[in-house]
Amino acid sequence: MSFPEKIAVVIPSYRVKNHIVQVVQDVLPRVDYVIVVDDACPEESGSHLYNCLKNSKLNIVRNEKNLGVGGAMITGFQEALKTDASIIIKMDGDGQMNAMHLNRLIAPLLAHQADYSKGNRFYDLLALPSMPWIRRLGNFGLTFLAKFSSGYWNISDPTNGFIAIRREALSLLNIQLLDHSYFFEIDILVQLNIIHAVAVDIPIPAQYGSEISSLNPLKILFTFPSKLLTSICRRIWWRYFVYDVNMTTIFLVIGTLLLLGGSGFSFLKWTDSIYENTSQPAGTIALAILPIILGFQLILQAIVLDIVDKPHIALCSYLK
Repeated sequence: MSFPEKIAVVIPSYRVKNHIVQVVQDVLPRVDYVIVVDDACPEESGSHLYNCLKNSKLNIVRNEKNLGVGGAMITGFQEALKTDASIIIKMDGDGQMNAMHLNRLIAPLLAHQADYSKGNRFYDLLALPSMPWIRRLGNFGLTFLAKFSSGYWNISDPTNGFIAIRREALSLLNIQLLDHSYFFEIDILVQLNIIHAVAVDIPIPAQYGSEISSLNPLKILFTFPSKLLTSICRRIWWRYFVYDVNMTTIFLVIGTLLLLGGSGFSFLKWTDSIYENTSQPAGTIALAILPIILGFQLILQAIVLDIVDKPHIALCSYLK
């Protein structure tokens, strides 16, 4: 298989010694560069791969200390940008991502219809019912929060690591600021939304075997909420107050002022009523409630505008 543009695949490697050789063997004939990042793997999977495979397309780099999947991808992205590859793909080293789906993943990027594409396991109607209900509920909840955080309301399965990005979009990102943990996939979506890149979902089923996942559900439960909140604030600030100012900005500012002002006024009158043991007149109550309602409505309208304000023209169509 050959593609009309140069393709590089980055594979973070950590505790995947039993799978990494087969994964790389499957990928090598299909792409131009394969970059494996040994993220200080205790199994020395990078050395194992080096001893098993010799290929001019293969580049094995090692992080001296474990940086997490995001940190490994930062290293991999930096190496990929040193090549002449037009499209950079991330695959995991545990064999859950089938190389035969590469052409489907990068098709919209090759057609210059998108800057970024990612796999979506939720389209697999056969595999979805077999997923434990608690995991399914967690995935759906995380998907909604990730949509709100990233601004890509058309994107689901946010932690899917089978992704592809065009060089033009990757060059505009501040990859050094990308999260080092499994929040990496959501964090890159946040940065892509800020630069107004086109991102799409591609239906690609996952294949599960004997691999052991490094993803800790409890760690996600305690670390992702604060990161999602930080990402929302950062995206709104850069998207609507730094890079652009539009009606979403105006609705957010006025809505927030009305909501906070009305809430503050209500709290003062409520404390006065308790202290003086009196009730407030209907006019005062209405004066307190009205700005809260108006502020809430304006913030809702800003959210609606954010949902519909998605990019339609890929950056790669006019950036060279």
